[in-house]
This record gives sequence, C-alpha cells and structure tokens, in this order.
Amino acid sequence: MTDERPRLCELTRAQVLFSGLSIVAALLLLGALGVRIVARVDLWQWWAPLALAGGIAAADFGSGLVHWGADTWGRDDLPVVGRRLLVPFRVHHINPDDFIRRRFIDTNGDVAFIAAIVLGGFLAVPLEARWGEPAGVFGFAFCGVGMMTNQIHQWAHLPSPPRLVRALQACGMLLGRAEHAAHHHRPYDVRYCITTGWCNKPLEAVAFFRRLEAAIAWMTGLQPRHDDRRYEQKYDAIEIPAETRHA
Repeated sequence: MTDERPRLCELTRAQVLFSGLSIVAALLLLGALGVRIVARVDLWQWWAPLALAGGIAAADFGSGLVHWGADTWGRDDLPVVGRRLLVPFRVHHINPDDFIRRRFIDTNGDVAFIAAIVLGGFLAVPLEARWGEPAGVFGFAFCGVGMMTNQIHQWAHLPSPPRLVRALQACGMLLGRAEHAAHHHRPYDVRYCITTGWCNKPLEAVAFFRRLEAAIAWMTGLQPRHDDRRYEQKYDAIEIPAETRHA
C-alpha cells in the first residue's frame, strides 16, 4: 500500500548551502564562547552548575514555547512563516515518520541560524563583570543544547538511536522516545518541550499552556489549534500503512 501522507519538500541547493553555513557558524561561535569562558571564568565556583543547569532548562522551555506556538496558532498559508515554520509542524503530526528521513543539514539548519544570532549576543557579554560570568555559562549551555533541539527531537523518533544517545535518554538528559510519544496523540496538546523534556511535567501541572491559550483567545478571539485540525481533516480518510505507523 502506498503511503499517501504529506511529506516535506527536499531543500533546494541554496537552502542546503544556507543551512550548512548556519550550522558551521553556530559551531564556531559556540566554540569561541567556550574558549572565552575557559580562559576567563573559574568554573569551580558554586554558581557554575546552577548556571549550566539553568541554561539547559531554559533551552528546553524555549523549545516548548516555540513548539506550542507553531502547533497552536497561525495558518499554513501565511507568507514565509506558514510555509517555513508552520507547515513542517502540521506535516509532522500527520506523518511523523517523514522526520526520520530528513538529513542532518535539513534537520538542524534553521535552529543553528537562530542559535548563531543568539550566540553573537552572548559573545558580547563582558565576562569581567560580576554578572557576566554566570551569564556566559548560562548562554553556552542554552545555545549548546538549544541548537541541538531538532536533532534531539529526531533521535526521539528513531526506534534505535546511537548508543550514547540511548544512554542520555535513559538518564533523562535528552528527550526520550516514550516521553515524546505522548505528544503524538490527538489533539497534540501535551509534552511540547522537546530538548530534555524536563519542563513538561511542571508546565502541565500548572496548566501553563492552557492558561496562556485561554488568555490569548480572550484577547484576540482566535481559537487554538484551529488550523492544525483543519490541516488534519485533509488526510483523515487516508489509511496509514501499518509498517509506518508511529508508536
């Protein structure tokens, strides 16, 4: 049986070049920030582990905020943002297996571009200032983990990711397959954080996203996930081949 679910288009040569350059730039800037920190910061101070953990947690929260926003608001036909940001999320809900086939550059280029911009800001932080040292360590962790968000997300969809990744998933340092699988049940409104997954349970315990949705709906009249449901309905009649169903 042919799988008729939607798939994302392959990147053009220009997009591949842009994504590749973004990844290289982000890695170089992250390395430059790391060198500055090692050369100027005493990492044995009491606040260093807190700044590191805080940066990782902030990256996870940021991934959830972006994921929730793209899942919940906007239409797939919006100029630029619709095609580049919202459509991939709509496709991912209907055909999560399409994400597995995407190449490293395709998977990580967009996030690397954003990370490179943020890293430029953290490189400007004066490490000699009292607040500069923890801010620099926080930024290194935030960007270093955050720029890997899509790759970590892809690993959470793989039945058998690399052994080191499986170990990090098992100890809760990276988003695991079982943790993320909960998001792929309609209406796709839980477990938005896709970097480490640390923030998922605390945010759901206080109904953070539901309260935010209610506030936005009250102020704007917009309905959450309206376009996501509309996009889904186009493909509801398609029978998904058993061998490609996502667990």
